[in-house]
Amino acid sequence: MAEATLLCPQCGSNRIYRDGMRYLTNGESVQRWLCRDCNYRFSQTRKQKKPSQKSSEWNLITASNLSLEHQERSESHTRGARILQTGGLNLVTSGTRQETAQREGTTQLTAKTGKIVEFLWSLSQNGVKGNTLGSYGAVLRKLAKNTDLTPEAVKEYLAKDKEWNEATKAMAVIVYGSFLKFNNLSWQPPKYKPVDKAPFIPTEADIDQLISGSGRILATFLQFLKETGARCGEVARLKWSDIDFERKIVRITPEKGSRARVLPISRKLIDMLNNHSRQTEKVFATLYSLKSNFYKTRKSIAFKLQNPRLKEIGLHTFRHWKATMEYHKTKDILHVQQVLGHRDLRNTLIYINLEKALFQNADDEFHVKVAHNLDEACKLLEVGFEYIAEIDGARVFRKRK
Repeated sequence: MAEATLLCPQCGSNRIYRDGMRYLTNGESVQRWLCRDCNYRFSQTRKQKKPSQKSSEWNLITASNLSLEHQERSESHTRGARILQTGGLNLVTSGTRQETAQREGTTQLTAKTGKIVEFLWSLSQNGVKGNTLGSYGAVLRKLAKNTDLTPEAVKEYLAKDKEWNEATKAMAVIVYGSFLKFNNLSWQPPKYKPVDKAPFIPTEADIDQLISGSGRILATFLQFLKETGARCGEVARLKWSDIDFERKIVRITPEKGSRARVLPISRKLIDMLNNHSRQTEKVFATLYSLKSNFYKTRKSIAFKLQNPRLKEIGLHTFRHWKATMEYHKTKDILHVQQVLGHRDLRNTLIYINLEKALFQNADDEFHVKVAHNLDEACKLLEVGFEYIAEIDGARVFRKRK
């Protein structure tokens, strides 16, 4: 049930619902909250008894932030149990599932969590960004949940696990190797080679179904991905100052070593943005909350419309779709490289093959126009027609359908 006195610190909405309790290691619990408008999750600090409308009084919980509370717990766990030994990681003692063993396992799991937080905190101090921290933390928490974090146990788990694909396992090997190095340990890492698989390219109708079926904030986020081809992390970090509403352009701050770029956006997207609250500097909430909302919405829409193709669409799929469509319209791979922000053209060349495969039956379908003077020729060029030849004094232009 909504709390009338509470406002979302992200969008300012009062449609705030209780979202369970968050239990701390000392036995205390804090109330968790969910905004039904922007799906932002946050929790009340231990010292507060009543919710306040000031966002500064809230301890906002995200997957990529290392809160002071986590740091304090980490230091406490480290003082209470120095788990790492010279010969290896002695984090969990195998045994029966009796009550005594369960209590010991709980203590040891807490110690493991503390070492993970120490590792992530070290990465953050060395400049590793929030999204990467979130990914590293998710991998290590799953390994800690299913193993004692010794090298042999991790190898065995990765070999038997069926949930992670080869690419995810390869990333897990890198993450765990960094974790061992942080603790002055080493291992012989297993080798996992990601399968080279062509990206899934949905139809525009599939993408529009997802956007139209999403809530107001998520729909705007997805429309941004569709129109710009930017990475989800780049869009999630957008500030209102990055958007020029008058000239209908957006300034993209790159990630993963890409190039900065300025891209056009449509009047439709401008209108969607004008319906947003501007109480914060950023346009959107955290990427974690956007992803969580997206996966739930995608599953619901796919079931409602009985369209299983929608389940294949991820947030990065919008980038693949945009690049393929841009190459189909322009046949200019350098233009596609500029839109995506790639520094290496080799990363862009994949979209040539994708476009040929998707539109192989439409290569010979064109709109044909004839210009009898310079003014008509200029107008055709402005709308995307290309000059072909001059026949009997008239200039022939065409544009792919």
